[in-house]
Amino acid sequence: MASIRFQSTTKHLNKFSTLQRHFHSTPAVTSHIGRKPLWFSQDISIEHDVTPITTPRIPSELNNTTLTVTGPLGKLSLPIKPFVKLNLTPATDDPNAEHQLQVSVDNSEEKQQRAMWGTTRNLINNAIIGVSDGYKVYLRLVGVGYRGMLENNNRTLALKLGYSHPIQMALPEGVTCTIPQPNRIVLQGINLQHITEFAAKVQRWRMPEPYNQKGIFINDQTIKKKEGKKK
Repeated sequence: MASIRFQSTTKHLNKFSTLQRHFHSTPAVTSHIGRKPLWFSQDISIEHDVTPITTPRIPSELNNTTLTVTGPLGKLSLPIKPFVKLNLTPATDDPNAEHQLQVSVDNSEEKQQRAMWGTTRNLINNAIIGVSDGYKVYLRLVGVGYRGMLENNNRTLALKLGYSHPIQMALPEGVTCTIPQPNRIVLQGINLQHITEFAAKVQRWRMPEPYNQKGIFINDQTIKKKEGKKK
């Protein structure tokens, strides 16, 4: 009887020993976004200063390099990680030809470099669009008596949002504001991050709520209506 139990136990052990977990041995996939080249017109110039940043604005920018993008609407500077490489191919003599910029990294198998590859490419693309076309963010004030106006030489946005006092917000540097209608606000600028951050700060004063569908909406933002509690 004991020998039968021993044989059955051995049989089960052999069965489980053959069940091995198989892991993928394929190499890491390179960034699909990062390896796409950037094309930009001849009225935009890009300069890459490879001097390391020794006095960073934030700790993560220490020893980064600086990329400057200049266009018809202004100039933007971006911190670039030292392992990111930029290969610029100038345009031909044809006036309609465009410059080409290829972004790469030292080691595409390293996780951090692979993550920053596509991110850096998108940040450069945002800067190119900003200095050439600019960005606009539209705000809609939905609510009874909600309205906006400009004060202090159009550098302060005053909002009436149902509080006992108006909300006054100073516009960030490089961001301009127009109010085509009392409940419509248009933010413009070349830095996408600054515009969207300021729009989010404005929205925090009246977040869209689902019951009456009131609040501050950004661009084509919508919110699904909820039914209130019924007695």
